[in-house]
Amino acid sequence: MTTFKDRLAGIEERIDAACKRAGRARREVQLMTVSKGHPASAIVEAIEAGVALFGENRVQEFERKRSEIDVLARRVLIEPQDFAFHLIGHLQSNKSARAVEIFSAIDTLDSLRLAERLNDAAGKWGRRLPVLVEIKLSDEAAKTGVDPAGRELEELLERARDLLHLNVRGLMTVPPFDDNPETARNCFRRLRKLRDELARRHPKFDFAELSMGMSGDFEIAIEEGSTLVRIGTALFGVREAQA
Repeated sequence: MTTFKDRLAGIEERIDAACKRAGRARREVQLMTVSKGHPASAIVEAIEAGVALFGENRVQEFERKRSEIDVLARRVLIEPQDFAFHLIGHLQSNKSARAVEIFSAIDTLDSLRLAERLNDAAGKWGRRLPVLVEIKLSDEAAKTGVDPAGRELEELLERARDLLHLNVRGLMTVPPFDDNPETARNCFRRLRKLRDELARRHPKFDFAELSMGMSGDFEIAIEEGSTLVRIGTALFGVREAQA
């Protein structure tokens, strides 16, 4: 039976190989471990293995285990500032204040209203909140994000220039559910091209981050320019619970 450290080493090897195929340096791609649905003890095991960045889907779920994570981490002489949690699930605007309080960054900004709520909450905490704009590149009803062809995306970015407590750092997407790897590749390629286009039109934002690629398609995402891959199942296995 493999340990988390063994699985992490295997993922790191695959990331390194994908970077080499794409002619990229390994330092250009960050690994986010998706810990949604997994207990605090599993997360601390990952921290001990060297993971520093985690993704959680829900505000309430993370609230329930946050203090336990801090306690367990300190027991093995790891301080909370040595690891970070990003929200990678859909955020309702009425939970924005709590999300700003407990997460290091919000990777699923998908509306102007949410941007304004996050900006207000970040201002009250005296911080500049890193955010990614979630782009919807799928017709699936369950997927969330901003329509790249709609007016809302331009309105969001134009308004964000005046939201001084938000730091728009790039884009994220979730590809359509499809067994054909070329479906994911086309999706990732579209996001990269959109990022390049938006960077030209909105030079105030650096758009450095492209969060795309999960357990089943992260190597393709790296080949298409991903700077942040979100991997959960390949590291933790099937989630133990839904919160």
